[in-house]
Amino acid sequence: MKHAVDTDRFRKRLQERGMTQSGLARQLEISQGTIAKLALGESAGSKHLHRIARALGTTAEYLTGEIDDPAEGATPPPSAEELADELGLVAIKEIDLTLGLGGAYIGEGVVSEIERYLPLAWLREFTRADPQYLRVARTRGDSMKPTLSDGDLAIIDIKQNSIREQDAVWAIAVADIGMIKRIWANPDGSYKIKSDNPNVDPETAVDGEMFVLGQVVGKLGKL
Repeated sequence: MKHAVDTDRFRKRLQERGMTQSGLARQLEISQGTIAKLALGESAGSKHLHRIARALGTTAEYLTGEIDDPAEGATPPPSAEELADELGLVAIKEIDLTLGLGGAYIGEGVVSEIERYLPLAWLREFTRADPQYLRVARTRGDSMKPTLSDGDLAIIDIKQNSIREQDAVWAIAVADIGMIKRIWANPDGSYKIKSDNPNVDPETAVDGEMFVLGQVVGKLGKL
């Protein structure tokens, strides 16, 4: 016999987990209508109830009022790392450098990191780098259009921190100003810093003035 879900308990668990009905439905890849019926008490149960309960950090028995302890018999929900592994995602640190496509200050205290999860199969389309050496940084400005636009996420391989490929796109810092540019090594040891936007004049950095953060190997951008 199926027991109806206690709607108060269901809604409380959603709230305690910081989830919405639509978010829960997306996570479990089931229809939002199924979740809505449970929340409204319009369903005597669901074949997905045990999965729903696990996502809410409890058991089906608690949600249906058969037991009173939400932790009794509950299987802990998967960690972010476990869920990412199951979905084929890898954690990539996002560097908040305010990297400027025209230049932005990156002095002390500005650099911080958060994590984004990206599909490994997608990353492999343009780089074989170990994900631990990849970073993403949101770009600013239009000096690298059409290659990079304002707001794109540039994917940077920080292991590639010396100019080995002429005219490639690099994340660099010159005089504490972060930027993403094309770099050309000159015979005299200086570097030509070029933009893809023809309206932006090239610059030159002498050896020792420029710090290479890494090579830009891909991007996430808006259509």
